[in-house]
Amino acid sequence: MNIDIERHIADHPRVVDTVTVVTLFVLFLVGARISLPGATGREELWPAVLLAVNACAGVLLSRSHPRTAVVVTTVCAMTASALGYLLTVLMLAPAMVAIYWLAVLTDRRTTRFHCVGVIVMLVATATILDPVDHPLVLKTVAPIAYVLVPVAAGSARRMRRAYLDAVHARADHAERTREEEARHRVTEERMRIARELHDVVAHHLALANAQATTAAHLARSNPEQTRRMLNDLTGTTSSALRELKATVGLLRHADDVDTPLEPAPGLSRLPELMDTVRSAGLGVTLTTVGRERPLSPGVDLTAFRIVQEALTNITKHAAGAAACVRLAYSADRLAITVTNSATAAVPAGPASPAAPGPAHGFGLIGMRERAQSVGGNLEAGHRPQGGFEVSTALPLYPQPSEEEERTS
Repeated sequence: MNIDIERHIADHPRVVDTVTVVTLFVLFLVGARISLPGATGREELWPAVLLAVNACAGVLLSRSHPRTAVVVTTVCAMTASALGYLLTVLMLAPAMVAIYWLAVLTDRRTTRFHCVGVIVMLVATATILDPVDHPLVLKTVAPIAYVLVPVAAGSARRMRRAYLDAVHARADHAERTREEEARHRVTEERMRIARELHDVVAHHLALANAQATTAAHLARSNPEQTRRMLNDLTGTTSSALRELKATVGLLRHADDVDTPLEPAPGLSRLPELMDTVRSAGLGVTLTTVGRERPLSPGVDLTAFRIVQEALTNITKHAAGAAACVRLAYSADRLAITVTNSATAAVPAGPASPAAPGPAHGFGLIGMRERAQSVGGNLEAGHRPQGGFEVSTALPLYPQPSEEEERTS
């Protein structure tokens, strides 16, 4: 009910101002007829009518020019007091309305300054220029109380409005922040899925291409080896389909129970990766330095994908070269180095002019982003003695023991 009334008032300000001015005019005239018993007040009504008209005209300026409205209504009240009218709440009503809007529309300092000025002028006029000699209490305490009431009410409304504005501003800011955070998370998730798809598809397609090219090259000279290469090609494409299905399954709905979700690959699958790469004609060796330590799932997946992408690049751009994968475990870091001799022994098929070299495309960008996502770094470039090298250092986060996991 109160909300509807406030909305109606806000939607019809002219109607409200008109009703207010008419009411104040009537109250001013009624107040002019009030006098104390035994006191000789003014009998003429026309001065009160003129003062009421001017005071109500000042009230009409309360919303647009609150300071001017306060001055006009205060001057009318002072004139009425100097003419012998008793300053009742009815005659001070126009000034009280103007002071109320001043407190609502201006700041605290402006309100305090005008409030003190109005009190001083009203009390001084009623005390010094009163021809009827009204009681001192009615000339001092009463005007002060009449002025302080609208000041308190207007200040309360101003603070309430400021509080609501602050609440709305905080709500809008929180909503914008949530939307920005949601967009940021969506972008990160899209980049992560894009990296996964790139790693899976690029690796297996590069191996399949190398195996098919090698099989075509050896088809006439070594049919037996060609059959073995084609069998390996079948295994490569089947593995690609399995990993691709598992990765795309992450995009499905969470309650899709028919979606097969395989565990993320890690360094434990390096031997399988080496066998697959060797079947494509790439000679690769694995060297481990230091004591192997368990890795967190994120670091484990990152390490495997970096080795996979580096070997894929060697298969695409240096087919037949000898590659070396070196894992070095230290107290808090895992250093991975993948190098090749760049001595191509088997052609990798017709080269495409648009195909990116080892230092271009999205492969190195994806590896670098993966390393940075877990707190590591990656460097890649040509070696002085020939070939290409990819090196990365990943942090080793301590893994909780089984007893700690049960305790937690």
